[in-house]
Amino acid sequence: MQKAGLFELNAVVAVSTHRSFRRAAAELGMSPSALSHAVAALEQRMGVRLFHRTTRSVALSEAGEQFLARLRPALREIAEAMDAANEFRHTPAGLLRINTSEGAARKILAPVVFEFLKRYPDMQLDLVTDGRFIDIVAEGFDAGIRQEDGVPQDMMRVPCSPTVGFAVVGSRAYFRKHPPPRSPADLAAHNCIRTRLPGGALYRWEFEKRGEIVEIDPKGSLTLDSHPLMIDAALHGMGLAWINEWDVAPHLASGRLVRALEDWSPQYPGLCLYYPGHRHVPAGLRAFIGVVREAGVKSGWGR
Repeated sequence: MQKAGLFELNAVVAVSTHRSFRRAAAELGMSPSALSHAVAALEQRMGVRLFHRTTRSVALSEAGEQFLARLRPALREIAEAMDAANEFRHTPAGLLRINTSEGAARKILAPVVFEFLKRYPDMQLDLVTDGRFIDIVAEGFDAGIRQEDGVPQDMMRVPCSPTVGFAVVGSRAYFRKHPPPRSPADLAAHNCIRTRLPGGALYRWEFEKRGEIVEIDPKGSLTLDSHPLMIDAALHGMGLAWINEWDVAPHLASGRLVRALEDWSPQYPGLCLYYPGHRHVPAGLRAFIGVVREAGVKSGWGR
C-alpha cells in the first residue's frame, strides 16, 4: 500500500475535529471537493472507511475512531520534533493558532498581536474569535485568550489585561426621559438591552456593593448577542446596556453615553493567555508569551 503523506493525515484530523468537510477545508485553505477527494483516496488505499458521510453530517467510523486515537499522538510528536528543529533558527517560524473572543481580540490586537508579528516576521498568527468556550486542545489551537475566571484549572496562564468592570450605560437622550437608576432594583422601570449568550441563554446582570450581591434578569424590548450592536443601540437611545468598561470608555469620555450604578459595578478578573502545561510549548508560543509579558510590564498589570 502506498504510504500516506502528512497532508492527508492532517486532513483526516481536521475533518474529524470539525465534523465537516467545508469547515475543515476552510482551516486548511483548500476547497471542500479537493479535501473530500484527498480523504477518499486515503480511504481507498487503506481499504477502510474512516468517515460515515451523509448530505447533512460527517462522523468517524469505528475504524476511523481507532485510527485517530493513534494518529493524533503521532502527529503531535512530529510537530514537536519539527518545532525542536525550529529552536536552531535565530527567530521562530511557523503557524500559531489562538482562540479568543471578539472583545478580547480587540483588546490585545495592537499591544500584543501587531507587536508580535512585527518582531517575528517568519511567524503566522491565526486568531479565531468565538463567543463559545471551547476545548482548545481538541480543536487544534496552541492557546486561548479569555477572562481568567473562566479558564480551566489545569491550564497554564499568563495575564493579558488588568481587571475589567462592567458599566450600565445609556444615552443622554434616554436619561432625559427616564431618571437614572439608583439601585439595581430600579432597573425594573427601565428598558434594558438584554444580552444573549452564545449557548442561547440570557445573561443576568450582576451587581455588588459592600458585600451585597444582586443578580437581575433585565426586561426590555431588544435582545442582542453582539457588544458592538448593544453599544449602537444604547447610543441611539434604545435603552440601558450592560457593557464592559473597555468597550464604552471612548463613548463615556466623549459624553455620548452616561454611566449609572457605578457604585454597584464590581471588578472581574482580566484576560489571560492560557495553554496546556503538560505539552511541549512551541517556540512561536513562547515568543508570543514573551510579548504578552512585556506588554503587561509596560502597562502596569503584568505579574
